[in-house]
Amino acid sequence: MKLPRLALVLVLAASSAAFSTPAAAQPSVYPQQEGYVDAHGVLIYYVAFGDGSPLVVVHGGPGANHDYFLPWLLPLARAHRLIFIDERGSGRSQRLQDASLYTVEAMVEDVEDLRVALNLGKISLLGHSYGGVLAQAYALKYQQNLTRLILDSTFPSTRQMNEVLAREKAQMPPAKLARLNQLEQAGLFGKGEAWEHGRYPAEYATLAWGPGYFPFLYGARPDSTYDPATGAPTNWELYRAMWGEHGEFVIDGNLKSVEYVDRLPSIHVPTLILAGDHDECDPSLSREMHEKIAGSQLVILPNSGHMNFVDQPDLWQQAVEGFLSGKSVQ
Repeated sequence: MKLPRLALVLVLAASSAAFSTPAAAQPSVYPQQEGYVDAHGVLIYYVAFGDGSPLVVVHGGPGANHDYFLPWLLPLARAHRLIFIDERGSGRSQRLQDASLYTVEAMVEDVEDLRVALNLGKISLLGHSYGGVLAQAYALKYQQNLTRLILDSTFPSTRQMNEVLAREKAQMPPAKLARLNQLEQAGLFGKGEAWEHGRYPAEYATLAWGPGYFPFLYGARPDSTYDPATGAPTNWELYRAMWGEHGEFVIDGNLKSVEYVDRLPSIHVPTLILAGDHDECDPSLSREMHEKIAGSQLVILPNSGHMNFVDQPDLWQQAVEGFLSGKSVQ
């Protein structure tokens, strides 16, 4: 039977609709903003992207930069405005002629100046490794400006961290430990060519950041591109001023000021503490912080080292996202 023209059009339209696929979700775009904040005379580099409440992220080292967080922390941008900084003297931020100005206390003021300059209001603050030390120091002075605090693979006491480092050093293979000790006893700076005087000898760096540290850095997902000979800070003057002159297994620079254990009970903002189960910053330090900060939440990630967001990215994201959204992650 021949259908009227209108009916034919309706049938064809219905047939087409029956076999069409649902429209794809509109992809999201997260424009990136970058720039410098003049923090009382020191230019601090930042990069920001994402949607939602502000989450400021501070890196370790001291003297690394924000690059090692990427791409691992990118999923947080779906629900938060991520603001990464390079701390004074690190990465793209201004270097200072006077190395004595590289202190935790000065970097606290840099973070506060960034918060004010970018008009962020209250922030969540995430610090990893040395960045976790900086985040604690910020919370101890400016917790009224925090909504949440995340302390990842860090320490509250240099004295305690030195005890941890001594134990880790003792676990090196005996022959390599003996050679490392010889290099330390001979002095680690002023060796080789003029351009090498301000940094560790390559042999020492390979021993310290290879068999010395690597067992405590990774677990489930060791980085196949990791090279202990190239794991140096971006600013050796900063590193020597803050960490010290006598090698990787003793902190005797100005980080000796970090003794926060007795002050941690004064932190009352919601706090998440994370560590790998064989973290370079031993999990016992995280457990102590958890005991001292009332109401804090503690997550020890399995088969994870210091780079726990690399070893267990899904578990790490679940814990951090859950905490930032107000859920219990214990």
